[in-house]
Amino acid sequence: MRERRDLSGEDVATRLKWSASKVSRIENAKTMPRRSDVEALAELYEVGTALQQELLELHRDAARRGWWEDYSGSLPQEYTTLLGLEVEAVSALNWEPQIVPGLLQTEDYAREVIRSTQAITRIPPGEFRSRVEARMARQDLILRSVDPLRLWVVLDESVLLRRFGGATVMRDQLERLVELSRLPNVRVQILSLDREHPVNTGSFFHLKFPEFHDVVYLEALHSAWFVEDEEMAYDYEIAFDRLQSEAFGVDASREIIQKTVEERWR
Repeated sequence: MRERRDLSGEDVATRLKWSASKVSRIENAKTMPRRSDVEALAELYEVGTALQQELLELHRDAARRGWWEDYSGSLPQEYTTLLGLEVEAVSALNWEPQIVPGLLQTEDYAREVIRSTQAITRIPPGEFRSRVEARMARQDLILRSVDPLRLWVVLDESVLLRRFGGATVMRDQLERLVELSRLPNVRVQILSLDREHPVNTGSFFHLKFPEFHDVVYLEALHSAWFVEDEEMAYDYEIAFDRLQSEAFGVDASREIIQKTVEERWR
């Protein structure tokens, strides 16, 4: 907003009689602005009434403790940042070639997925339980009755075949996947193993916000990071469009999941 007004940080500091470092700390999320700071910046940037109200609501929400902060001691910092961003998002695009996404996992499946990482990372019992609990708590985003997150998922067919836990865990997970796919705000598509891979990339989670740039969340073995550049984030949206266009439709995908339950996990 400052750049659209062709103002530098020093210009803002001069006009508001602040220090330049205060402007920098606010913009780089190093300090929490007061409500009056948000109002002053919105007025200087000539923000419209609707957007100004949204900014003030964001400020109010940010001042409140988020549910995920109860788990901050046992979750990676990037993951807790993701949980906070999810709350503000209106929709998400998720490509997953390896596991059922966390927002759609059963508790048993989540437990087995997290347990599988213990071969390469040490997770204390208390932290293990917290990770499972946090993953389950996330799902309120798609299950809540008011303004649920709109979630569009493309799964590689191998996800349906990759075992975590026993057959009962897999059967329950796939049946849960079918159940959640019937929600009006959830769309699940399966990319067939018989087709060429249309996009050579790992999993990504693309969040969309009402007034701000999209953010893409990526995970690696021991780290995670966010793609916030507008053009780069848009590349992931293009990639997702390509994936979903090559995947089976929603109804056909649901049939594939049910067929996999019957033929492989009964």
